[in-house]
Amino acid sequence: MSPAAPSASGAGSYRERLTPAWWIWACAPGLGLGVALSVAKISIVWGVVTAVVVTGVLLALLARSTPTLSVVDGVLAAGRARIPVRLTGPVEVLDAAAMRQAHGPRLDARAYLCLRGWIPTGVRIALADPQDPTPYWLLSTRRPEALAAALQQTTASST
Repeated sequence: MSPAAPSASGAGSYRERLTPAWWIWACAPGLGLGVALSVAKISIVWGVVTAVVVTGVLLALLARSTPTLSVVDGVLAAGRARIPVRLTGPVEVLDAAAMRQAHGPRLDARAYLCLRGWIPTGVRIALADPQDPTPYWLLSTRRPEALAAALQQTTASST
């Protein structure tokens, strides 16, 4: 299953990992090598060990910091945040230009954000909870139409 593929667990379900772009993964060995070059002046062996350790730590941090978007069992999850789909309102699919505006000049400081700079598209999900001061969630996603459809299917099946 691709990282942006909908889950096969049923109607209205969706799962996507917001994995870094390939060029970000490629930077980890480059940074490891850069740090190792400064250590290699002291010892070649320690330089190689440093390159391996720094690269491994950077790759582990990249993998660990990758958030997941999901719509499962009537709950929308974006990273560590969770909200019942019944408390969400209209979903706006954003192309690259609209997403730049949404997280730039049109951003509301109270909004919940789960953004990744290497993903140009996204969704803005209005919240329908009058007690929540957060007006909307702004989420990066590679498949905004699929996420919006999963939210709509979940809302329709719960009514």
